[in-house]
Amino acid sequence: MAYGKCIVIIISMREVNISGLDLNLVPALDALLRHRNVTRAAAEVGLSQPAMSRALSRLRDVHNDPLLVRTGRGYTLTARAKEIQPQLTQALNHLRNSFQRQMFDPATQKRTISLAAADSHTVLILPGVMARLAAEAPGVDVRVEAYRVGVYDRLISGELDFAFALSGTQLPPGLFSEIVAEDRLALVMRRRHPAARRRWTIRDYGRYLHVGVALVGDGQSEIDTLLASAGVTRRIALVTPHFVAALAAVASTDMVTTISAALARRFAPAFNLVLRDPPLAQTQIQTTLVCSHIRGADPFYAWFRSLVRDVATECMRRPPLKR
Repeated sequence: MAYGKCIVIIISMREVNISGLDLNLVPALDALLRHRNVTRAAAEVGLSQPAMSRALSRLRDVHNDPLLVRTGRGYTLTARAKEIQPQLTQALNHLRNSFQRQMFDPATQKRTISLAAADSHTVLILPGVMARLAAEAPGVDVRVEAYRVGVYDRLISGELDFAFALSGTQLPPGLFSEIVAEDRLALVMRRRHPAARRRWTIRDYGRYLHVGVALVGDGQSEIDTLLASAGVTRRIALVTPHFVAALAAVASTDMVTTISAALARRFAPAFNLVLRDPPLAQTQIQTTLVCSHIRGADPFYAWFRSLVRDVATECMRRPPLKR
């Protein structure tokens, strides 16, 4: 499209069939008008002198104008050539810019990022992200919203920029995810819980009440599938959309919860909690950042994903749990 614009500018005002024009004539014309010398123009665009002479002849036919006229000191531009030269320069600059990726500088950005996140992400990751933004991209703001039905549709449409998820989350076409942090599950209970001092077995999951966290849904999770395969059923007495609320609930009762070890460690001293390695076959969890493929091509969003990955990796880096 940019070539078409360029040709329209440099050709006379009469109707021209652009598809029939040789686009290789455009840089040749630019070089000829600037150098006013066939030899130097040919060297600049990588043509032989005879090939440039043939190009000049074709350009004269297209414009119905000699363009360059020989004088005692070389060539001079015709009135038509002088008329189109500034237009040609402007058009070629526009064309080059359309194909050249602009240098990205986060410090110059003024944008607002919309992000769907749970309270665990806002507590663990967002403070570090905002500190980095303040230092590296002070013009960038972040707006966090809770998960709700239709979050993936909003990502695809561009209404939402990012959403945190787990690596096992099934994504619809048009979205992709990038792992930003490795975490693990922790079995969490109050320090004076009746079973706080012993090692748990899978059967213990059926002996105590549980707190489940459901961002969207009923609180059932992959844990219940693992328990069912072992013939164990747990009772989820409380379902909440907030991870910190789950920790506060187990701090005051004999209920237990199984959530992010990084988050549980953060609040264990304040809530007087103990963390144990749960008796489950799989305890590793991966936090991902989800966005649309359209967003993925933007260097700003790629930079932001990298920033989140650096911050999240650091905040999840902790010692192993007790069994």
